[in-house]
Amino acid sequence: MATRIRLRRVGRKGQAYFRIVVADSRSPRDGRFVAAIGNYNPRANPAVLDVNAEQARAWLEKGATPTDTVRSLLKQAGVFGKSAPPAA
Repeated sequence: MATRIRLRRVGRKGQAYFRIVVADSRSPRDGRFVAAIGNYNPRANPAVLDVNAEQARAWLEKGATPTDTVRSLLKQAGVFGKSAPPAA
């Protein structure tokens, strides 16, 4: 099963809020997921980012590939540090 780390949209219309999830690459954006590893609220001032770095690193080691947006968010959260594996 090819897994992706991506954003799952939640919240009302016009009040977007995202969860960072690990999901099968074939499942829809807001569909079934394997694990939730964080939250992202771009509407807060400043934007709120909460990521479980240990779980994120574990899923990256297992071969999960992050989307471009999630990759930049994980860099902000410090997941891609010296001890993190190189991204595919």
